[in-house]
Formats: sequence, C-alpha cells, structure tokens
Amino acid sequence: MNFDFPTLLVLACLVTGGIWLIDAVFFAPARKKAAAAAGGGVADLPEAAQKGGYREPLIVEYARSFFPVILIVLLLRSFLVEPFRIPSGSMMPTLLVGDFILVNKYAYGIRLPVTNTKIIEIGEPRHGDVVVFRYPANPSVDYIKRVIGVPGDEISYHDKTVFINGKPAPQTPIGVYTGAGSGARETGALEAVEQLDGVEHKILIHPFAPDLPPGCTVLAAGKVVVPEGHYFVMGDNRDNSNDSRCWGFVPEENLVGKAFGIWMHWDTGRSGFPIAWDRIGDAVK
Repeated sequence: MNFDFPTLLVLACLVTGGIWLIDAVFFAPARKKAAAAAGGGVADLPEAAQKGGYREPLIVEYARSFFPVILIVLLLRSFLVEPFRIPSGSMMPTLLVGDFILVNKYAYGIRLPVTNTKIIEIGEPRHGDVVVFRYPANPSVDYIKRVIGVPGDEISYHDKTVFINGKPAPQTPIGVYTGAGSGARETGALEAVEQLDGVEHKILIHPFAPDLPPGCTVLAAGKVVVPEGHYFVMGDNRDNSNDSRCWGFVPEENLVGKAFGIWMHWDTGRSGFPIAWDRIGDAVK
C-alpha cells in the first residue's frame, strides 16, 4: 500500500478547518452567551467559561491549534518546496544514496495538490535539469533523473554518448571513480563531465557494459523523437539507471519539480558517522 501524503494533508486540513469553522459559527456564540450569563462577561471569556463549566471542547481546541500548522505545511509543500530522499544510486555521482534534497515545486508551473492540475504556467524543463517526476508506469512512485530531450528533440545513445539532434553531448574524462558508503559498488567506474546545452555535470560510465541495460528497448531502433508534451530523461549513472531508454517518455503532467539543493545526507552504509557534512548545502546541478 502506498502512502499518499498530499491527500492526507488535504484531508487533515479539511477536517481540522471544518471543525473549527462549524464550532465558530454554530456553537461558540452559544458558549459566549452562557459564559456571560454566568457572570464572566465576554471580555473574560476563557477564564469565565472554565469557571462556569463552558470550556471549549477538546476536539475544537486541537482543531484550532493544528489547522494553521497543517495549512502552512500544505501550502509550502504543494506550491513552493518539497523534500525528497534519494534511495538509489541511479543519479551518482551527482546525487548519492542517502541525500535529502529540496525540490522547487513552481519551476514548471503551479499545480493543485492531489489532482496535480496545472493552474499557472511558469516555465518548462530544459536540457540538463534534474527533475522529480511521477514514474509513468506507477504514478504513486517518484523518480529523479536528468532531462536529456525536450519536445521535438531526436535522441540517440551509443558508445556511451548522448546525441541530441545528431550532435554528441561533449564529455571530458576525469578518471576512475571511488565510491563511498552505499555507493562503494560503483568504485572503478569511469567519471566524466558531460555538457548538455551548456549545463555541466558529472556522469559515471562502465565502459564494458552495454549501452542499453537489459530489457531496455526504447532506443533499440537507434533513435527516437520526443513527442509534444513529453520529456526524455536519463540517470547520471548511465549503466545503472532505469530511465527513458527502458520505459519511454515522461508526460508533462507527471512533473513534480526541479531539484536544487541538498539539505542533509544520511547513509548508514558509510563507515563511522552516517552524516556526510560536506554535502549539506550543496547545489544540485
């Protein structure tokens, strides 16, 4: 069973706000009159109501206390920033297992919570953006990858090189990668800097692995054209990523937001202390 946190927040907001509103409209005025009749007066309502036995019901107290907090969390998470945790190594070396990232929710438009209906157009993904999206085959699962192709692009991938509209994305070798913690298994991969439309980022390559992971057939014919309203995405860990090469394109309506920063790193696979202090505050690029 998948935990639908946005729906839970909306329901909690409706319940607490509804209880508070109903009480304020229908029951609170009667309590005020009763407290005043008991001799306290409206100005001294809280103390007089308690002395006279007209205390606000506990459920209303809780609703009044929690509603503003839940509403603020809902608004922030739905329209501004949402935190995510990186569970796999598909975006190494850019993002490591255990990174906690922040995602800009309005970079690609303002959407309503739960329904994800876009209500305000703001921007569109560009080559090189690191995006969080709902996995097309199972929208209850969030994925994070890098945008390789935008609508209209012709994409191919061979000899460990991305080709966009027939032009190779330049790569500059760095050397042999040394992983740590849960990413130690990637030690020995080749690390390089790739450029996508001027955006530089690091990638990992296993030179003896096939260009297409087992079961990936989207690029089996050699190249694809990204349809309107869709995006082609890949992981930076090119030979260990389940991405558009395997299952196809990301529909625009599945976009969640653009990753922009790491606020915590916690990896129990690390030797010693699980927090990598040097990653906290790093930009995602």
